[in-house]
Amino acid sequence: MRVVIGHNLCPFAKREVDQQSIRFYVDENLNLADCLATCVEAWQYLDAHEECETTLLCYAHAFKDFNDYLDFFYMAECLLADEAYEGIYQLASFHPDYCFNDAPTDDPANYTNRSPYPMVHILREESLAKAIDQHPNAEEIPERNIALTRQLGLEAMQQLLNSCYQR
Repeated sequence: MRVVIGHNLCPFAKREVDQQSIRFYVDENLNLADCLATCVEAWQYLDAHEECETTLLCYAHAFKDFNDYLDFFYMAECLLADEAYEGIYQLASFHPDYCFNDAPTDDPANYTNRSPYPMVHILREESLAKAIDQHPNAEEIPERNIALTRQLGLEAMQQLLNSCYQR
């Protein structure tokens, strides 16, 4: 969160951190079915806890390979629809080796979606829509982040991500 807030990569994050409305959950499972079940449990948790705005599911041991993670994330999105949560929650993906389609792996822009561990960010769609409506030029956030990460450069972005591992 230090990097996200410190560089304003998500202008909505600081408010939620300050209000302590983010749930962080570390899933120790390796089994795909168990990891998908954790997603369902997280959606049910949000249903039952209105004070919790969003959840970050961190997969401590699973999905080290980025392509395996993408397969899992696709299944999680399908499950979201199957469980009738589409339109209620939205999923965002983060991975240590995140790479946008057709982008070189060393493009600093990939760091807008890189994280210390494979993660799924679960957002409440209604809250996200309100935040976007209230934010001037919200559609420019991704382009701003890409420009920022490229301006900072690959080495700086690598150091920032590596600093997340150190406590």
